[in-house]
This record gives sequence, structure tokens and C-alpha cells, in this order.
Amino acid sequence: MAKKNKVHIYNRLFFKLYLNYAVMLLVTAVLICLIFTQLYKNTTMKNSREQLMEQAVNISDMITTNYINTQNYSGFLGYISNQQKVMRLDIWTISNPNAIIPMSPLLETNSYEEFSVGYKEYLVLVDSAFMNQSEYSVADDEIYQTQTITVSVPILGVNREVVGALLLKSPVKGIKDVIDDSISLIVISSVVALAISFIIIIIFATELALPISRMRATALSLAAGNYHSKTGIKRNDELGDLAKTVDILSEKLLENDIQRKNLDQMRLDFFANVSHELRTPITVLRAYTESLVDGVVTNQEKVNQYYDRMLIECKSMERLVGDLMILSKMQNPDFVIEKEPVNLVQIFDDIYRSAGAIAEKKKIKIDISKNQDVIMMLGDYDRLRQMFMVILDNAIKFSDKCKTVYINISKSDKIYVSIRDEGMGMDEDELANIFEKFYKSNLKQNDSGTGLGLSIAKQIALKHGGNIEVSSKIGEGSTFAFIFPLSDMEEFQ
Repeated sequence: MAKKNKVHIYNRLFFKLYLNYAVMLLVTAVLICLIFTQLYKNTTMKNSREQLMEQAVNISDMITTNYINTQNYSGFLGYISNQQKVMRLDIWTISNPNAIIPMSPLLETNSYEEFSVGYKEYLVLVDSAFMNQSEYSVADDEIYQTQTITVSVPILGVNREVVGALLLKSPVKGIKDVIDDSISLIVISSVVALAISFIIIIIFATELALPISRMRATALSLAAGNYHSKTGIKRNDELGDLAKTVDILSEKLLENDIQRKNLDQMRLDFFANVSHELRTPITVLRAYTESLVDGVVTNQEKVNQYYDRMLIECKSMERLVGDLMILSKMQNPDFVIEKEPVNLVQIFDDIYRSAGAIAEKKKIKIDISKNQDVIMMLGDYDRLRQMFMVILDNAIKFSDKCKTVYINISKSDKIYVSIRDEGMGMDEDELANIFEKFYKSNLKQNDSGTGLGLSIAKQIALKHGGNIEVSSKIGEGSTFAFIFPLSDMEEFQ
């Protein structure tokens, strides 16, 4: 068992956390390095280009002012040589052969023909300058062993004519060194960050793994049937929420276990009650049948009485089985009442015609009042009629002669139906048990009952989204109140 539960290091949560974090950190460091390098290159090149272009413009203006306009060419080559040494760059001046008055050859460092042969890569820059446009190029230079920037600007003469071109070439210094230093710094920073993150992840993984281990132990305990197990974790994060969920699951499992045990006990009680209820009629039937078969009873009148009694007992068992089937169907969670719009006033008109004959025998008056002529609700007509008939039949059964049963139907924010009798009433102990299966009082009126009528009525009310409330006092009678919501009917409309 221990071998099966062994987890390889690469499957552990800590290892996965650290590996993912390390990869993420390395990828971030590499991206930062690449982005920084590119940004530094671009920025350095831009700054060098702008600075070199500004120097080229200044030198071009100086040549125009001090040499071309004055036509004093002495000292020019010395000036150019001095500038090259000071600024550490190459300076070329080329005369424009297409100009009306080209720049003097004395101001040239190289002729256009020399550029055409030895510096072909710069001809584009020279031609751009001849067209009065400033241009630049970036290239790797074998002499400088680094990248260089070359800029070209026009040299203006009389009447602002482009009489020549000025080229400045300068190496972009320090880029490689700075990039190498930056990469080294980023690598060192990444290593240090990985070391620090290792410590942080150990703490984080421990805080993460311990609650998970406790929840796993709790889950295994619950699986073993110990529904009192709790995680004991108090955290204000997702793990805390998960732990609360496990604890709620524990409570629900405990409740379900208790409910299951109660249901098992109820099932045993149910079978015991059914056996008890069936034992008496079966015993009576057997006794009468044996008497008839053995010829103990021969008097025809007595035989007929036996047959009548046997028929009564058969009908009693048939009614009991029928009630049990209805109650079982109602208590099934998957059973759904097929609802349709029904008029409660019409149901009670139908009930009045059926119960009227029973009430008339005891000279009991049935008084029906309503606040509307039509009170609609969604429900099963036959089931609702059965439910109200059970209550009305009991009201008549337990009322003395010449009494009144009051029925009130009203509709406001909900639908209310009450059936009140003037019978003998019930005490608190009876009220607590009247909806239990097979519960019957010891009164004579209950001799022919199965003890399932009120249980069936309760289930029918629940299936219709309603409820039954009962109030009673000894000697004053009982009131059964039904309450149904309007929401279902409003959705239908």
C-alpha cells in the first residue's frame, strides 16, 4: 500500500511549483535582456546619429562660411585633419561635378571618381547630399571592428547651390561592452532571484501542501464513514473556501447518515405497521374461511353474515393497499404532479355534492364562503379533490350531529383554504402525530380508517408547493389551513 502511494519527486506539488516559477523567471530574464539590448542599441544608434548629423551640419556651415564664401582655401586640409583627431571620426568632402560652380578641388579630400572606385558603398549617401538631402547608414566596419554610422550633408555655395557633399563616419563606441555587462548583470540577478525564490517557494509550498494534506486525510476519513471528521482549517483564501466546503460536505454526509438511519428505522416501522394492519383482516378471513370449509357454520343466515364480513375485510385490505401505493408514489422524489389550471371553487362544488350525503346523515351543515367566484391555481384536479375530501370527511366523521363545517376559500398574495369543524378537537400530542403513517386515535370513528389519509393529504399539498397548518382545542374543534403560492399560476399566465 505504501509503495502504491509513493509519489515521485517530479510529481510533487513543490517540484512543479518551483520548476514553473524558475522557468517563468528565466524566460522573464531572457526577455528583459533581449528587450533591454535592443532598446539600448536603438537608443545609442539614434543618439550617435543625431550627434554626428549635428556635427556634420556645423562643419558644412563652417566650410561654406570660412572657405567657399571667402574663397580662401589655405588651411582647409589642416582643419579637416584636426577635426578628425579631435572628434575621432573620418571626414570626407567631395565636390559636386553637376553643380554650376562646383566646390574647389582644394576643398576636396576625395574626388567623386575616387568614391566611385574605392567607396562604392557610400555613393548613395553622396548622391543624396548632392540632391540637398541629409542621409545616414549603419554598417559593420572591418577596420573599426564594430558598427559605424556614416552621415552625409550637402555643402552649399553661392546662391545656396549644392556644390559638394560632406561625409562623417564614426564608430558607435561601447555598445558591445555595455550589452555584455548588462547580460552579466541580468544573469547574476536571475541566479540571486532563483535562490530567493527557492526559499519563498519552500514557505509557500509548505503553506499550500499542509492544508491539502489535511483535507486529503479528512476526505479519506469521510470515505471510511467517519462523518464527524473536520479539516480544522481557518483561512481567508481559496484553500480556506475549499476547506469550508469539505467541512460542509462532512456535515451533509453526517446529516444524510442520520437521515438514512431514520429512513431505515421508518422502513422497519412501516413494514411492522403494514404487517400489523394486515394481520387482523387476514386472521379474520382465515377464521371465517376455515369455519365455512370445515362446515362449523351451516346456518344460511350465518353463512351470509360470514361472507359479508369477509367482503368487508377484503375491501379494507384493498383500500389499505391502494392508500399505500398512493403514499409511496407521492413520497417518491421523482414523481411530478401534472399541473393544469383548475378552479378551486369548482373543486369544492364537486366535493360538496359528494360529501353532502354523508353530512346529511348526521344533519351536519357544510358552509362554504369565498372572496372570488373563480380562484384559479395550477394543480391536479383529482389529487386536490382527494386531499380536500380527506380533511372534509374527517371533519364530518369527528363532528357531532347538527354541527357545522366551515370552508373558506380566499385569494390575495397567496391562496388560502381552511376547513374548520366543531368536533371534539385534539390535544397537542395528537397534533404532533396526525400526519404520521398509520397513526390513528383510539376513537370509535377511526375503526374503519387506515391511518394513511392525512399522510397522503400532506404529500399532495407538498407536491403542489403548498403546506397544511393545523390548530385544534379539545371540545372546540379543529382547523386545517392550506396555503398555496401564486408564482406558478403567474408564470402560466
